Amino acid sequence: MSSVLSLARPDILQLQPYQHATWDPSLERMHANEMPWRAQGDNTVAGLNRYPEPQPRALVERMARLYDVPGERVLVGRGSDEAIDLLVRAFCRAGQDSVVITPPTFGFYKVAARIQGASVTEVPLLRPGFALDAPAVIEAGRRAKIVFLCSPNNPTGNLLDEGLMLQVCRELASHALVCVDEAYAEFAGRPSLTTRLDELPNLVVLRTLSKAYALAGARLGTLIAGEDIVGLLKRIIPPYAIPASTVEEVLALTETPQRAMAVARIEALLAERAKMQQCLQRMPVVAQVFPSDANFLLVEFRAARRALEAGRSAGLLVRDFSAAPGLENCLRISVGTPEQNERLLAALEAL
Repeated sequence: MSSVLSLARPDILQLQPYQHATWDPSLERMHANEMPWRAQGDNTVAGLNRYPEPQPRALVERMARLYDVPGERVLVGRGSDEAIDLLVRAFCRAGQDSVVITPPTFGFYKVAARIQGASVTEVPLLRPGFALDAPAVIEAGRRAKIVFLCSPNNPTGNLLDEGLMLQVCRELASHALVCVDEAYAEFAGRPSLTTRLDELPNLVVLRTLSKAYALAGARLGTLIAGEDIVGLLKRIIPPYAIPASTVEEVLALTETPQRAMAVARIEALLAERAKMQQCLQRMPVVAQVFPSDANFLLVEFRAARRALEAGRSAGLLVRDFSAAPGLENCLRISVGTPEQNERLLAALEAL
């Protein structure tokens, strides 16, 4: 057993995984209690009357090529949320183990831990720039099973220092997994930490198609880690987790032309982000606009409630984070189409 698997729950290591129906596309299926006829109107290639492949090989290979990693290091699931949940369930014993988070950050890390019965240690990011407090994270991580880091961070938008994240991984090599959520990496222009997996066996990287590839509704996330971690999570992921329709849609919408379109849209969005940032910074109602490496801006208003209502009056929703510690009067604004952005800016100007 690898050293990193010694961190996993012993009962999960001994678990006999669910035995799904044998997958062999060369044979006709009379072994999985499926309806032999398609539903009327089912135009999918594989047929929705048939269970999908548990970890669809074509999909795994596509994600491996997309993120430039070996297929053996890839686990696909229903968004990054499922990967987060699987990690917590595999490594944290209810009532005994804990995770470390760095607020303000993505809220599902804490939710997944609480659902599992794991405790949560919070090491806040350092103001004014929401920097990683590496010494404090390392100290907390020595008593935890998983450290969750989000870079670029949601909701603040900033990249965490790569050197500090690597330091956390190295210092916690025998203590905890370090899960780096790169959901917004395509907007940041910095290489993924997946290039460091060989030297850091406790590193786990999360990627998603929800943002840059405009496939939030497809619910397809990718966990990238060492083969031992991927193999362990395959033991507990629900059978047939990825719907057949999602497999077909994702394969079709991540072909070369679609990837080129994604790159062009990212460039357009970054231009809109810069324009919005400049316009917002000039407004008297804005206290500050935080630097962003993501597809959104965190903005501190002098009166967040009024700004929120101004957006609603223009038919637009933005996210209120003013109740979060350290984010008083802050709203998170996703960069939209040029028309949406102009409409929101006009509504805020009217204040």
